[in-house]
Amino acid sequence: MKNTNRVYITECPRDAMQGIHDFIPTAAKIEYLNNLLNVGFDRLDFGSFVSPKAIPQLKDTATVLEGLNPNNSTKLLAIVANLRGVQEAVKFPSISFLGFPFSVAETFQKRNTNSSIAESFHSVLEMQEIVRKSGKELLIYISMAFGNPYNDPWNADIVVGWIDQLRTAGITKIALADTVGMASSEDISYLTTAVIQEFPDLEVGAHLHCHPNNWHSKLDAAFNAGCRHFDAAIKGFGGCPMAEDELVGNLATENLLQYLSNKNVETLIRPDQFNKAVLSANSVFLS
Repeated sequence: MKNTNRVYITECPRDAMQGIHDFIPTAAKIEYLNNLLNVGFDRLDFGSFVSPKAIPQLKDTATVLEGLNPNNSTKLLAIVANLRGVQEAVKFPSISFLGFPFSVAETFQKRNTNSSIAESFHSVLEMQEIVRKSGKELLIYISMAFGNPYNDPWNADIVVGWIDQLRTAGITKIALADTVGMASSEDISYLTTAVIQEFPDLEVGAHLHCHPNNWHSKLDAAFNAGCRHFDAAIKGFGGCPMAEDELVGNLATENLLQYLSNKNVETLIRPDQFNKAVLSANSVFLS
């Protein structure tokens, strides 16, 4: 018998692709993303409207979007890094969500968006107004949520304080991001529990970067803390090139699905279509 406590899954091919040096042909991206759209993911993080100089792999996002076959079950999510990206993304009716990386570490916010935390928060206020008027939703990724490698100030109160300000600004969806994969399971359990208890009206997700030997403990910590929205990427490809550190892969979708199956947790994933997407991933990432 299935557990009715359903989990919502965002597949993140954008995150998987962005750190790959050799340019993936646009046609290959379109084919792969259309395969993913058939799987039953709740959201698909398909691309980003950012500077092609910063992320050259995703310079064809608008062209890729034109080749997709969106459906009602999987909502498209695009990542943006500034107001210009937001203004570009809201032009596309098929995009439902815009994601913005908001770091609680000053060093990473400057690396990632070339702005301070305070400047980025002001940008979020403007983004929220643009996105609201367009009928879309803004999802804020709390980057470096579990600490940072730069010795920037961090504690749970800092994270909760910024989330409180974002909530006051009208943000209803956040994701706690283990950006460089440094969080322990204890860190994840403590912070996720604190945020969910403090903000029961918010959608709280987890974007975990993992090694093969610690994905289960990290995922288990977030799930047991009450998180029911997870980002993942097939075969665990991905990482954040803007961190200027060795890339740590994403939570592998295969592992997430096996974990949920073992717990009899409901998802909308179609196994046959998922297996097809896994096979097609090889031609995209390993060619």
